[in-house]
Amino acid sequence: MIESIEYSTMANAPKHLYLQLASKFFLMFKKCITPVFVLVCLSIPFSLTVQAQIGRQYSLGFYQSGSDSSGYHSSLRDYSIEPHFDLPTGDTTRKQSWLYRKLFREHLLEVHEDDYTFYASILPDLTVGHSNDNGTVWLNTRGVIAGGTIGKNLTFRAEFYENQAKLPAYLDAFGRANKIVPGQGEWKGYSNGKAFDYAYSSALIDYKAGKHFTFQLGYDRNFIGDGYRSMLLSDASFNYPFLKVIANLGRVQYTTMWAQFIDMQYPKASYDNGYRKKWGVFNYLDWNVSKKVSIGLFEAVIWQDSDSTGKRGFDASYLNPIVFLRPVEFSVGSPDNALLGLNVKYAPSRNSTFYGQFILDEFKFSEVTAGKGWWANKFGGQAGFRSNNIFKVPNLNILTEVNAARPYTYSQRTTLNNYGHYNQPLAHPMGANFVEWVNIADYRYKRIFLRGQITLAKYGLDTAGTNFGKDINKSYTTRTLDFGNHIGQGLKTNLLYVQGTAAYLLNPKYNLRLEASVTARRESNDIWKTRELVFQVGLRSSFRQLYYDL
Repeated sequence: MIESIEYSTMANAPKHLYLQLASKFFLMFKKCITPVFVLVCLSIPFSLTVQAQIGRQYSLGFYQSGSDSSGYHSSLRDYSIEPHFDLPTGDTTRKQSWLYRKLFREHLLEVHEDDYTFYASILPDLTVGHSNDNGTVWLNTRGVIAGGTIGKNLTFRAEFYENQAKLPAYLDAFGRANKIVPGQGEWKGYSNGKAFDYAYSSALIDYKAGKHFTFQLGYDRNFIGDGYRSMLLSDASFNYPFLKVIANLGRVQYTTMWAQFIDMQYPKASYDNGYRKKWGVFNYLDWNVSKKVSIGLFEAVIWQDSDSTGKRGFDASYLNPIVFLRPVEFSVGSPDNALLGLNVKYAPSRNSTFYGQFILDEFKFSEVTAGKGWWANKFGGQAGFRSNNIFKVPNLNILTEVNAARPYTYSQRTTLNNYGHYNQPLAHPMGANFVEWVNIADYRYKRIFLRGQITLAKYGLDTAGTNFGKDINKSYTTRTLDFGNHIGQGLKTNLLYVQGTAAYLLNPKYNLRLEASVTARRESNDIWKTRELVFQVGLRSSFRQLYYDL
């Protein structure tokens, strides 16, 4: 909750303080809405050709900073768009047999009619390798994808994956500690408990209601931002049900989303009801100030589905898509978790982008200026640069970014309203109390795809009986310190993660490829040090983005 602690002291505040606060909030309100208000009231002509950012950015090259349309907004990804690699020159012009086309150019099933389209493919993901810390590692995934269009305005997609896997030691430890496979849900034991067995699905329906509105009903993920990570809303956690409404008015795009999340930490109310639920509402306003500059304003509220008095359910107070959420949250007694955020982008050229984010969970202005490290000054940020076709080399793409979050950011009194889902954060997968530097480069030449990543991170872990603010699933009421908090406090730990991947693309429609990879991971502190080296080869497919760089 933002400024929640200050409200308790305002009853004894002098009258001039109220006036000062009112003036500050009015100026903030005015600055936030003036661009949209002016654009609408002056009826400036809009370009209504709206394009969208590809949701699953398996390759850095899928990111598009801008377009010729002022209605293109790069920071809100659209998961209804199925990515695919461009075929090498010559592949599309030569006549080939049906078998060749199905193996190397098309989906297994494709139907193209005047008023509908349909496609379907089998998605194998089969790898084997060796870890110096966990012996032979392997993955056996059988997946299927189906999708298409009905008319000009409706798009649909559904996927299902059945998996068994023996993972590298660090992922195996994460899975056993959190009862999940990162981003893929709960597991059960397999091969005498040495491996994991898990399955999951996703689905999305996208309907464009005219020129200005898009409605999405999904069981999937979402992402807000221009970088590899997001400090606002990331696609690193498990799928969840949501309803999203997107309004496009040329340079302005406004998005509201209502979603339901799962809390695996809090005790179940009963066996029949399963895991406890919580709700979230998200508003995001993106304004293309010019062809090079865009500014996005973000707000979110998380609330528990039931409390000590019984069933609360969906709160109709948050139903209005254009209401400012923070005053609503305060008006219902401030029981919920409110966050504010900012996304900015500057694109000096069509292929290069500077970007950044700021997330504000909770703060007290007097404590921020005091500089004493008060625990409830909870915020984080991001700064990055990315460039496609760098050095004028086609399909050579790079990204470098820094992310950080202060201790206890995203945490709450209980997990019933923290900023998490299915035992993972909804924002950065490292939670809080960390600073991270990510560097990624990828390159594609014809059917060859190369990718490299180096990540450095510093964070503070908890020791027995302590809470230094990294684990967002721990209540902030159990905090170890009230003052003197800083990033990296606790058991100071350093992480080095290096990965290299080489693949030969077989079918660009669903990313069927032969792949070999090597991953080196080192985590060290004053108590222990772990080093793991993993080699893997296999036949892989799909554009799933799974974040194993933990």
